[in-house]
Amino acid sequence: MLTIHRNRSKSFRLVAAVFCVILVGCAGRVGLAENHGGAESFGSRKILETLWTPDQLRGGDHDIARMTLDAPDLRPPERTEPLHELPPVPEALQKVIVAVEPEGGEKVAALTFDLCERAPHLAGYRFDLVNFLRENNISATFFAGGKWMRSHPDKTMQLMADPLFELGNHAWTHGNLALMNEEEIREQLLWTQAEYEILRERLAERAKLRGVSGEMRLVPESLRLMRLPYGRNEARTLPVIASLGLPVIGWSVEGESSGPHGGSGPEAIVRYDLRQARPGVIYLMHANAVPKTTQTVVRELVPLLQARGYRFVTVSELLRMGKPVKVEMGYFTTPGDNLFLDALFGGKGTLGRTDKVKY
Repeated sequence: MLTIHRNRSKSFRLVAAVFCVILVGCAGRVGLAENHGGAESFGSRKILETLWTPDQLRGGDHDIARMTLDAPDLRPPERTEPLHELPPVPEALQKVIVAVEPEGGEKVAALTFDLCERAPHLAGYRFDLVNFLRENNISATFFAGGKWMRSHPDKTMQLMADPLFELGNHAWTHGNLALMNEEEIREQLLWTQAEYEILRERLAERAKLRGVSGEMRLVPESLRLMRLPYGRNEARTLPVIASLGLPVIGWSVEGESSGPHGGSGPEAIVRYDLRQARPGVIYLMHANAVPKTTQTVVRELVPLLQARGYRFVTVSELLRMGKPVKVEMGYFTTPGDNLFLDALFGGKGTLGRTDKVKY
């Protein structure tokens, strides 16, 4: 989703999101438990605090560094097939999940942050945003690209170890899956699954050396959710993704938007995000270093939502709380508003902009 923040005049920001609601009953929650092996655990504070000092976790301005490479990085991961195979996604969790209707209308929200990185780029890491979440005990879900994880291994392992956070699959080089054949889709997703495992193995080695290897049982063995790059899919792509065991998570609110007539700046974005808040909402934002104001938006939005009675959960936790709201095709705020992106990036979405604009 590297481009969302750049051109607010595109049609995806013209009107508020319209949900296409499909009620699936309790089977959705049962299916999730079966697919994910029971109740979630996302990490171990003991691992986090043993392997990194507070200063290392806090990070610094060097983490925001982003650049265009001299040549696209098209290398595969060290292994291209994951060792762990997930069962297919149950029918109740198929299609694109954009929200959840929690039982009793409980005021819960899922903050989600994409960590995108196409082949020609290093996209950085918004350390100050993550610090705010940690300091305020705010759960969140991060959808990480495989290449981003390889470019930012230490930050990936920190997120992996943190029990506040859940990690999901955001494809290897942010490929536009709507433009890809089955083999290419599988490559984008399986390479990312494999890279997560590789870094988890590295984390386990470090945990063993520091005497906390028993805590690794709390760190998921696999990524168990995915998000579509550009929010793009075709009907034919969904069975491929479902066969890999990855529910597709969209969003209810493009959280870096200020709406069709909202103006500009963080204050306008926060106003829009508040207007769109509903029980079971999923906010889309970014934690790479490309967006300029997301860290400000989050700092302002979180306490305002809390004042309205909302609490924050991971996506997997949210899916257990009620009925998924699903659509056939992903989009930003209205169906079809992301189609213009098909022609904007080369390499089926994995390369730079066709107009040669750099970071």
